[in-house]
Order: sequence, then C-alpha cells, then structure tokens
Amino acid sequence: MSDPLPGASEPEPIRIPDEDLDDIVSALNRTMAEVRQHGVLLDRLGSEVDTEPDTGPGSEQPGAESADDELAVPAPLFILAMGGEQYAAELAGLANWVNHLLLPTYGREISSTRPWCARWYEHPEAVARLHALWLAWQQLTAAEAGHTGPATWHRDHLDHTLLQLRSPDGPFAACTTSPARPAHRLLSTPEQLGLAA
Repeated sequence: MSDPLPGASEPEPIRIPDEDLDDIVSALNRTMAEVRQHGVLLDRLGSEVDTEPDTGPGSEQPGAESADDELAVPAPLFILAMGGEQYAAELAGLANWVNHLLLPTYGREISSTRPWCARWYEHPEAVARLHALWLAWQQLTAAEAGHTGPATWHRDHLDHTLLQLRSPDGPFAACTTSPARPAHRLLSTPEQLGLAA
C-alpha cells in the first residue's frame, strides 16, 4: 500500500513551478509568524504560572535555564515551520513511522471511498496532518500519558486524521482509489486557481 520513501536518507526534492514560489513563501511566512506568536503566548503563560518557590538570589536549581538559554530561539516543533536539513530529517522520521507503524496497523484497503497516495510525502496537507498525528502519538503513547493515553490518541487524533486524509474529497482525491491502478496528482489550491482573496 505504500512505497518506501525514495532515498530514505534524503527525499527527492519537491518541484514547484516558479510562479507558485511567491505564494508558498508568503504562506510559510504567515505560518512562521503565527508559530512565533504562539511561542510568545506560551512563554507568557509559563512565566505567569510560576509554581516553583523562589529559593533566593544566586541559587541555581538543577536543570534551570540561564538567561542566555531563555534568549535562544527554540527549534520549531511542527514540520511546516522547518526547512532544509531539519525538514528532511523530520520527514524521514515521519516516513519511517507512517510506513512501519501507521499503515501496517491502520491502513485499511484502498477504495474509491478511501483513497491513498504512496507518495503522500508530496502532499503538503498530508505531511502536516500526519506529522501532527505523529507528535500526538509520541506524547500519548509515552509512559507519562498513563493507561488512557493510547485510547485518547485513537479517539482525539487518529480517527479524525484518517477521516480527513482518506475522504473522497481529501488531499488524495485525485490519487490511488484502486491498488491495481496506482495514481498520483497534487490538487490545485484556491490560491493556485486565482480564487484567494
């Protein structure tokens, strides 16, 4: 049902027409700005809810961050905010999880009501949704998540994601609907059709 990621160590580059690059750069810049805003909000929330007692000036807690560490920009967590080698490494890890855990366990048969694309890594929406699903899986299957973590992952993350990805009008709508006839085509976005405001 899925092909291994070509060049497992380094995926094939995605070819994008030059006229679409400005739109993609603009969308990525907007996304990056939103991610930065979320980081600022999280930092504020974290500093407002200081539950650690102050042990006085000059005392260092084990694992406490220095002022220099607080000024450092954290690495992005979501794959759409990554670029270059960081994106390639994250995509390779995601592909490993999708191809060796997700699809063998939850893949189900391909049909016209449940399309799939073996080249899912070329569909930006699929990459985004699968990466978010993988992040949730990592958190909710860890020991700290407790006994109900996996059930929560299934209910709140897996079921919804698969319904969106594999719906007849989802990102794979123009791709494989029969395992005997593999197909791959990226759907045009409203922006590419000139319908964006």
